[in-house]
Amino acid sequence: MRKIAIFLTLLVVSMSFAFGQTATDSISMKKVFGGYRFYQGEQMLNMNQLVNTMKPNDQAYRQIKSAQASFTLAAIMSGVGGFMVGWPIGTALGGGEPNWTLAGVGAGLIVVSIPISQSFNKKAKQAVELYNAGLQTSSFWDKNELKLSLTGNGIGLTLNF
Repeated sequence: MRKIAIFLTLLVVSMSFAFGQTATDSISMKKVFGGYRFYQGEQMLNMNQLVNTMKPNDQAYRQIKSAQASFTLAAIMSGVGGFMVGWPIGTALGGGEPNWTLAGVGAGLIVVSIPISQSFNKKAKQAVELYNAGLQTSSFWDKNELKLSLTGNGIGLTLNF
């Protein structure tokens, strides 16, 4: 009886370390103002980390590279547009003669960058879904639960599924 108990205990302990795919391998997205934040487990991923994480999955990698291009273009356009709007406003606040045409062009760049940013969000979401779909979970621990229980009749293993 003692040998069986030791064998079962070692079996349960060894099985808990035998699975290569964990829930932290998948990438999750959280909606924030203006887009999404990407997490792998508890760690927040920036764009370069996200791209590097998806390299093993070719289809997701191509999608996230396309999303990265949209992200870069939107960031440049909105940054330049913000500068072009901010400069005349600063000039006006400083008492100078502002160039409102420059502010109008800047506002136009900001407006154009919004659909590009939305395109990034859509492509990145698809890439994350492709990446997560490509992960194979080989663990029955995801759905089932094995516990060592103490009952009125003695010690035993309880499998819940």
